[in-house]
Amino acid sequence: MPKPYPTEFRDDVVRVARGREPGVTIEQIAKDFGVHAMTLQKWLRRAAVDEGTKPGQAGRESAENRELRKRVRLLEQENEVLRRAAAYLSQANLPKRLYPLVSELAGAGIPVTVTCRVLKLSRQPYYRWLANPITDSEVTEACRANALFDAHRDDPEFGHRLLADEAREIGQAMADRTAWRIASANGWWSAFGKKRGKNGKKPGPAVHDDLCTVTDEDGRLRHEFTADGPNQLWLTDITEHQTGEGKLYLCAVKDVFGNKIVGYSIDSRMKSSLAVNALNNAVAMRGDVAGCVVHSDRGSQFRSRKFLRALTRHRMVGSMGRVASCGDNAAMESFFSLLQKNVLNRRAWTTREQLRIAIVTWIERTYHRRRRQAALGRLTPVEFEVIMNTPVALAA
Repeated sequence: MPKPYPTEFRDDVVRVARGREPGVTIEQIAKDFGVHAMTLQKWLRRAAVDEGTKPGQAGRESAENRELRKRVRLLEQENEVLRRAAAYLSQANLPKRLYPLVSELAGAGIPVTVTCRVLKLSRQPYYRWLANPITDSEVTEACRANALFDAHRDDPEFGHRLLADEAREIGQAMADRTAWRIASANGWWSAFGKKRGKNGKKPGPAVHDDLCTVTDEDGRLRHEFTADGPNQLWLTDITEHQTGEGKLYLCAVKDVFGNKIVGYSIDSRMKSSLAVNALNNAVAMRGDVAGCVVHSDRGSQFRSRKFLRALTRHRMVGSMGRVASCGDNAAMESFFSLLQKNVLNRRAWTTREQLRIAIVTWIERTYHRRRRQAALGRLTPVEFEVIMNTPVALAA
């Protein structure tokens, strides 16, 4: 059974079908996006039901029911956690976090016995805390904090070591580490900050090795973006463009074998979920991708934990280039250059919706099915993959 199309892809096809020009048929739209005409008709009917223009059970209602069941299950789990946590909080050797609540409820007329029984607390430790709520260690901590604050107010340039020296001189003995802990917790920092870069940001370290670098005969390093078959090497990157409503971000995933955009995601914010959704959409369209190398730059979206978990979940291998080096992802930059010339810079875009439809239409209709590439033997990406995959299918 074939895997369902990604939700973002279905929504984009429905947008294009609804906004088609006079004379353009549903069959032509379906052909441009590589889906069956009946499938597109079903998507249009489902969208109409979800919007309430046609009778039927909306997909969002069933989604809400599933979400409610998940929430009920989560609440049951949280209730169990609270029940067991009360047993730990009632131990005398832990911080008395609930004792002020017991006193507050006692002032409201609820007996201490009832409160302690519900919270599973022992009354004897509570009465001991009530007789002496402030311990000697807390008094010592407060005196040390006062001494450090006075020294910081007099000399804001002092770091925690100099502040500790000043505190020890007036009789508040403490280690430098203790002074750092107190000053850090209260935000008492030295007035001299660390030297920053040009924009205050420093590129993060690579979380993957660069698997696309090879050494030529002269011993020089160069990047080689080649693959012997589909789903062996993918490239991904993010581009942005300004509209009248603000910026629109596109994260695309390209298969080097046939230069096809196997997945994408478009959003108004450049977060890690943008890269994760693009990867998940690509996997949903391609199927088995275990062992595929995904090459990207060192953007924070591709170094995020969510993206790394997605790679692990799909059993894929990450690869990263250098900082501020377009050549390390040249094949992906060439696609974005074509997109810039053919779509983004052709006109001023008033809304994000207009630009989104234009990007999706150009990728699926023009780039995939009409634009012939010299590197593919003057074939389009779709034609190239069909021709190259046919012998494999027949052999299987």
